[in-house]
Amino acid sequence: MGSVRLSAGAVVTCDGASTIHRPGYVELDEGRITDVGRGEGGERLPGLLMPGLVNVHCHSPMTLFRGAAEDVPLMVFLREILWPREARLTDDDAYWGMTLACAELLRAGVTTSCEMYVHEEGLLRAVLDARTRCVLTPGVIEVPGWMTWAERLNAVLAFHDAHRGRHDRVEVGIAAHAAYTLPPEALTSIAAAARDRDALVHIHVGETREEAEHAALLGTLGFFDDARVLAAHCVWLSDADLALFREHDVAIAHCPQSNAKLAAGIARLTDMLELGLRVGLGTDGPSSNNDLGLWDELRLAPLLARLRSEDAAAVPAPTALALTTACSMNPSRSLGIDATSTLAASPLGRPTARSPVVDMIEASDRTRPGCLVARSWAIMPPREMPATWAARTPAASRTAAASSAMSSRV
Repeated sequence: MGSVRLSAGAVVTCDGASTIHRPGYVELDEGRITDVGRGEGGERLPGLLMPGLVNVHCHSPMTLFRGAAEDVPLMVFLREILWPREARLTDDDAYWGMTLACAELLRAGVTTSCEMYVHEEGLLRAVLDARTRCVLTPGVIEVPGWMTWAERLNAVLAFHDAHRGRHDRVEVGIAAHAAYTLPPEALTSIAAAARDRDALVHIHVGETREEAEHAALLGTLGFFDDARVLAAHCVWLSDADLALFREHDVAIAHCPQSNAKLAAGIARLTDMLELGLRVGLGTDGPSSNNDLGLWDELRLAPLLARLRSEDAAAVPAPTALALTTACSMNPSRSLGIDATSTLAASPLGRPTARSPVVDMIEASDRTRPGCLVARSWAIMPPREMPATWAARTPAASRTAAASSAMSSRV
């Protein structure tokens, strides 16, 4: 693509000093960032430039089930609403659900997501077609009448071994759904398989009060030993659990909006950060959130942290933004990807601002010094729409048709 200079009213670098260039520019050469600084020139973009956001815990094909469950707790949501529907999904349904999700993620400035789901072949096709970036962790679960954990684990390992390292923008891991959906022997088998492959293992931990003992159980089973673990939710963790996570460098996906919707509780975010745990923000599934954008999470996470800690200064704006861009806590390291977390020149190079890792973000006129981002949304220029979408009916309408067909079978 040669040399390109992009400029905007502000460049938010997301570096350790929270540097903002007003106005600012980013220079690129053959897809690598060569310079960032204050100034103008080149192609002028509206709003601001900043790294793309990283959604560290998603079940994105649940776009097909958005609105199916309201005003119910987690177990009712799973057992009575979600699982019966998911048991009837096909790979094609999951493809279109993920295709719609990719459009929604990019529209919200989310350029990387960590997915825990089934029908991984459909998800992979959708991510490759959409040209987004993904850590794909196919889920292992035991649900009577749907799937057994042993059969499912064999399928997941076959998928992992077939696709690991084959795709530039997709890292493949393994997911153990939770300690309440898998017996101890399944949990140890999954952890051992991930450890043997140096693969990320993704698991729900302590989402509800009923799961308060599960982190300790996993520790007893050796689940965290010499493993790369991403634990989602982590609302009900004791001091001992947090110390266990610190000992084993367990990364945490904090999902405040989903936890609030399901009345699961408020995670100990300030305690996690004070202990130096690596924390990122996730949305959970769009049927328990009900969207995939991180801007609401970015606002809600510090507000709930301040409410819980009774400290109005808890989780200031730079810290909150770091949770979405993977810069200071760096959940991307645990995800197993080299996600761009800062806009800076590097001898190793960085992806371009038009790649899935660095996106254009337009902010309202409420953005001001001391308030990094206020009410922002992403820009996805029409010329950047993937060719596979442009050659078809628009993704949203095609997905809606697939969703309608799927709903008629459920």
